[in-house]
Amino acid sequence: MSTILVVDDNPDSITILQSILETRGYGVLIANSGMEALQVVQGTPLPDLVLLDVMMPEMNGLEVLQKLKESHATTKIPVILVTAKTHDEDVLSGYQYGADYYITKPFTAKQLLYGIDLVLGKGGAARE
Repeated sequence: MSTILVVDDNPDSITILQSILETRGYGVLIANSGMEALQVVQGTPLPDLVLLDVMMPEMNGLEVLQKLKESHATTKIPVILVTAKTHDEDVLSGYQYGADYYITKPFTAKQLLYGIDLVLGKGGAARE
């Protein structure tokens, strides 16, 4: 079973994501801020994937992503950015910081699970 770290400052978003993931059989870790996310990944075992909201106070998702990719311990953890930002430059900057996939809000459970399967290499979606 894969464990996914959900990082979002919106409790409703966390509840929705947690419900979708647990229904699919994933273990879920929760962080309500960027700083909390960085603390969670210091523990063991590391999550298999991070679902990371971009727009958060104090430390935004791109800053968290940058710190994850800079650290030798966490650089290989795949990250899916989840955001309401849909402009091309926002998507590109996410990929430039090292995101593995980008999901825009609002999204369906099917879209979310497709992205997770793609990144984790499951469900016939080939990982490059």
